[in-house]
Amino acid sequence: MEDEFITPAAVSTLTGVSVAALAQLRYRGIGPTFYKPTPKTVLYKRSQVLAWVEAAAQQRTLPRTRTA
Repeated sequence: MEDEFITPAAVSTLTGVSVAALAQLRYRGIGPTFYKPTPKTVLYKRSQVLAWVEAAAQQRTLPRTRTA
C-alpha cells in the first residue's frame, strides 16, 4: 500500500516534520510532491514521501564553517 494517498497529518507522523513545516515546504516548492484535488485538500502519495526522505540521506554532517 505504498501508493496510497495520505494527509499532511499522516506525513507528519511518518516523517516527524510538522504539518506547519510541510505547508512551508509546499509554499517554497521544496518538499515532497503533493496533490490538491480541491482547493482545501492536500494529499501526498506515501511512496513519494518515502522517496523524498530517502533522497535526503546523508553520510555525515559537514562541520560548520567559521566566518570572519
